[in-house]
Amino acid sequence: MTELLKISLPDGSVREMPPGSTPGDVAAAIGPGLAKAALAARVDGEVRDLDRPFECDSELALITAKDEDEALELARHDFAHVLAEAVQALYPGTQITFGPATDDGFYYDVMAPPSREPFGMDDLPAIEEKMREIIKADKLLKREVWTRQQLIEKWESEGESFKAEWAKELPEDEELTVYWSGDDWLDMCRGPHLPSTGRLDPQAFKLMRVAGAYWRGDQKNAQLTRIYGTGWLNKKQLNAHLHRLGEAAKRDHRKLGREMDLFHLQEEAHGSVFWHPKGYRIWRELEAYMRRRMDGGGYREIKTPQVMDARQWEQSGHWGKYRENMFVIPDEVPNTEDEGPVISGEADWMALKPMNCPAHVLVFKQGITSYRDLPIRLGEMGCCHRNEPHGALHGLMRVRQFTQDDAHIFCTEEQVVEEVEKFCELADSVYKHFGFTYEIKLATRPEQRFGSDADWDKAEQELRDAVAAAGMANDEYGWEELPGEGAFYAPKLEWHLTDAIGRTWQVGTIQSDRVLPERLDATYVGEDGGRHRPVMLHRAIFGSYERFIGILIEHFAGRLPVWLAPVQAVVATIVSDADVYAKDVARRLKTAGIRVESDLRNEKINYKVREHSLAKVPHLLVVGKREAEEGTVAMRTLGEKEQRVLPLDEAIAVLTEAGTPPDISTDAG
Repeated sequence: MTELLKISLPDGSVREMPPGSTPGDVAAAIGPGLAKAALAARVDGEVRDLDRPFECDSELALITAKDEDEALELARHDFAHVLAEAVQALYPGTQITFGPATDDGFYYDVMAPPSREPFGMDDLPAIEEKMREIIKADKLLKREVWTRQQLIEKWESEGESFKAEWAKELPEDEELTVYWSGDDWLDMCRGPHLPSTGRLDPQAFKLMRVAGAYWRGDQKNAQLTRIYGTGWLNKKQLNAHLHRLGEAAKRDHRKLGREMDLFHLQEEAHGSVFWHPKGYRIWRELEAYMRRRMDGGGYREIKTPQVMDARQWEQSGHWGKYRENMFVIPDEVPNTEDEGPVISGEADWMALKPMNCPAHVLVFKQGITSYRDLPIRLGEMGCCHRNEPHGALHGLMRVRQFTQDDAHIFCTEEQVVEEVEKFCELADSVYKHFGFTYEIKLATRPEQRFGSDADWDKAEQELRDAVAAAGMANDEYGWEELPGEGAFYAPKLEWHLTDAIGRTWQVGTIQSDRVLPERLDATYVGEDGGRHRPVMLHRAIFGSYERFIGILIEHFAGRLPVWLAPVQAVVATIVSDADVYAKDVARRLKTAGIRVESDLRNEKINYKVREHSLAKVPHLLVVGKREAEEGTVAMRTLGEKEQRVLPLDEAIAVLTEAGTPPDISTDAG
């Protein structure tokens, strides 16, 4: 008698199945509802196709749409294959390469047949329609194991030069698989896949755009067309995603930055920001706010050099770990009259600082520090430079020159948990002032790191204990650990903000570092009279001013809180007879500390209203002959349909209250 396979299920039960059984058979044995809902299977931790037989006794978990992350990845993988099949069906002679799932969809790199131009946006509707046809045909997706030679022969016979090239590099002893879509189309793929194309929702995807891509990412190779799509489990999810994209486009900080006259970027300083007066006013208000928070928290502000000797960066470890991202210059550049500047091969190297921490250690090391002096909290609005790749730069969100709200806390080991707990409370109050919710993550030791395992154990546990002490190590704060994502010198807590349309942004951080004090020989005199190493806590709340301002612009869609708005009110006239009164109103507002401008142009009031609404001015005070005679203003508040006619003194009081920065007197220091 053939011995049955024992299949263990998540609820602890065990199903006995005959040899050759599949996860799909188990689903059918449990019930028709599960058989219909099952999309794939996790067998002994590996995600597999439903029709792949068990090899031995196994642990089985069936994947359904309720397992959203895994289900989405499977669906997007299948959408990519359906896209490739559709393109080849519509345009015979098209060569396909590869097409993975992405965070919100999928793409496939293809080469159009020689008889036509590369694919463009005009081709997408026809490809979408063909994809829907393939999905509705409910074609079975079946896995087969092939030899490397079979793959090479197939691709070469069909003119698939890219696939053939790839197949020739595959190891002969590796199990190589292909997937059939029905009986007439296949692609080589590791899988897994859904049981059939019909498991995809034909209304849950959309092709978004095309772009150029090089074969194997090398610009020396043939140029392909990359077709991008977004794919979801159902139409509701797709519509929600498209709505988010629409909202994101309307909120794009680069677009709003132009409309609000805040900043600009240009090639002459690629990766750096030209701040206009209005944009820099936002910066100044944020900087003043953060200084109040740092002063209240016992930080002492310092300023350190922009350029430091390479030997300092070698000693800190950054030269070896971070050199490719640093801007370096020779310490000495000789000149010759005939040949111009010459860089001496023997010159010492200097570097623009990519971070502030080594300089802060040098400040800490001046003089003798006693344990009684600790903790020492040093803060700096520190300008840093990082040589980010050209293609990675993105508006304010990723730049080469940026300023951090940076600080470093030097403390004893016994003080670490309390200091980190205080920082958790400070960050919480700051983010709440801007209306953000957030999650906290712990990024633990990476594979490549400095420091002993014992020190990493201690540092990681201190961060866990501090978050727990602050009452934030729970689901309410999205507490989660991210293995291997710490810095090379320290584990770190990360604050991930959620904005108004549900996107997350990693901003604040605090790192518990024993490596840099050791490498840079930072010490304090302990109670026993001996020399001891301090623990160095690296921390920031905004992260960088540039990026945080970009996040704020998009979060508020340009409608910043009044205390941050570069122009808090505009006094606009209806008729020129009110010019004198308008100037007096503006003067009174300015005296009250309100940031105000006057608009006395000979334009219709509706034109002025539209223009200042586009610039996201919070309050528009309209004045005409009647307001001048009565000493009133007609106040229009951005986003409200009705205007209010108020006596000038009352309007000033309303604007003064609205423009007052957050009260920090009762917040954590």
